[in-house]
Amino acid sequence: MARVYLDHNATAPLRPEAREAMVAAMDVAGNPSSVHGEGRAAKALVERGRAQVAEAVGCKPQEVVFTSGATEAARVMERWPGPVEVQATAHDALWAHRRAEGEGTPLYAMGLANSETGIVTEPEARDGALLLDITQAVGRIPFSFAWSGADFAILSAHKLGGPKGIGALIVKQGVDFLALTPGGGQEMGRRSGTENIIGIAGFGAAIEAALRDQAAGGWDEIEKFRNILETLLEESARETIFVGKSDRRLPNTSCFISDGWKGETQVMAMDLAGFAISAGSACSSGKVKASRVLGAMGYSDTQAASAVRVSLGPGTSEDDVTRFAEAWARQHAKHRARAA
Repeated sequence: MARVYLDHNATAPLRPEAREAMVAAMDVAGNPSSVHGEGRAAKALVERGRAQVAEAVGCKPQEVVFTSGATEAARVMERWPGPVEVQATAHDALWAHRRAEGEGTPLYAMGLANSETGIVTEPEARDGALLLDITQAVGRIPFSFAWSGADFAILSAHKLGGPKGIGALIVKQGVDFLALTPGGGQEMGRRSGTENIIGIAGFGAAIEAALRDQAAGGWDEIEKFRNILETLLEESARETIFVGKSDRRLPNTSCFISDGWKGETQVMAMDLAGFAISAGSACSSGKVKASRVLGAMGYSDTQAASAVRVSLGPGTSEDDVTRFAEAWARQHAKHRARAA
């Protein structure tokens, strides 16, 4: 049978709208910084993508700075002069920049929606500046930068059906910081280097399509499938722990623990059975260690090392989750038999 992809939080499949926009952009020869006709055509693609991203995240076009992804965008924390505090459950892209030292206004960085658990955390009112990681949230739950109270936000295109290698830093108008990359002065002097017009075109088309799907209620059905999945898993293994089940979560995400059955072993078993899932964040997968996020939430090392994440997307069907639940139950029974 055909393989089933259940790892949308790692990377969502490329949307056809993004593919079409990228193919068209490949025929645009000019450099966006050139003043001739070809350059202006390239610049128009960049500014169209900027407007599409701004519309989707609820900010002004001039507040959008294109980067290679959310990880590069998070480098604004490195360039911040004051102390940087980071939410305990934040993604490693934020966690890597935490520091207590620094003079000036403090910066607090946090994730709006956690990539591993799907738990949604409302922005906190704090002294100083606020950076939000909205990578998993945009296109799945309502969000407006203008109303969030944030000074910065970061996101990546490939989480919502755009190409890999393109993302954005959203900067509140009037907030000053050192350039991510000094040089030729592109992106309003905030990130130098010739813009990736193919990636930007795909990003803009993907985020526009993602917002249409959200407005049409597409994630309501996905949430229903997620809930069906969890019910079936619980029926086959009553001891299964569903992380954040009583909290507000992304509609597509289920993180669950089968205590003592290593997450990477589950991932390999399900891969052989034809299902793509993950053990934790994609950026830390392949490393045999307990989830830092689950540890920060109070789970034991054994429990944190026994977690897997299933993340659904627009192409997921009820049959997909039913088949996964059946295959997982068979592998779980084998594990229990070996452990007995």
